[in-house]
Amino acid sequence: MTVKEHYDRHLGDFYAWMVGDFDARQKEFQQFLAANDLSPKSNSISLDLGAGHGVQSVSLAKLGYTVKAIDFNQQLLSELIDNAQRLSVIGFNDDIRQVKEYADPKPELIICCGDTLTHLESLDDIRQLIIDCCESLIESGKLVLSFRDYSTPLTGDQRFIPVKSDDTKILTCCLDYEADRVRVTDLLQIKTENGWQQKVSSYYKVRVSPNNVVKILADCGLRMAFNEVVNRMTTIVAIKPQLREMT
Repeated sequence: MTVKEHYDRHLGDFYAWMVGDFDARQKEFQQFLAANDLSPKSNSISLDLGAGHGVQSVSLAKLGYTVKAIDFNQQLLSELIDNAQRLSVIGFNDDIRQVKEYADPKPELIICCGDTLTHLESLDDIRQLIIDCCESLIESGKLVLSFRDYSTPLTGDQRFIPVKSDDTKILTCCLDYEADRVRVTDLLQIKTENGWQQKVSSYYKVRVSPNNVVKILADCGLRMAFNEVVNRMTTIVAIKPQLREMT
């Protein structure tokens, strides 16, 4: 399946369950934003690319941002609107590669978190998205990225990753590495009245390393403010310079 088909036909149905307690995850992300000086400083406009069911968007809105939340899965966007309640969040069902279509007026913050970056089709796609984000930001605007490092392949039994389980569901992920991408297979066991049933769906992610992303950001002239692993994901905060800093 394509990534969108995988979400539409499979992952969207249990994404919220997989992520876990919404309030806890939302507060955790809001604390990360505050701790890294990512509160509004200018026009208070932000874009959330690959917004999912709203963990990041709600955090941004609670810090005072007006949020444009973009995701290609309508089910998750509907959950996002429910989670956002009366906060200043507007959802858009679209491909995140159309970021420039949502950058008027230019935002002071763009985030693309939760491994969304690797859902694109190639490293060239990732490079172009980062370029478009940089061009879309105001001067001194910030870009936040988080993604999994697939540069080192897992082999043998390590390829099977237990994701989450409870009394009614068991989710396991299997990774099969190719030269420039990894095939991700989600195996979901669901307990029904007739016993356990299995649902399986596969899609591809791009094998991108932190060094790849750092180089792209540097080529765009962005300055690294944060580059660490947070909750098993490489997390980067980069700042767009002011024009006088570039001359």
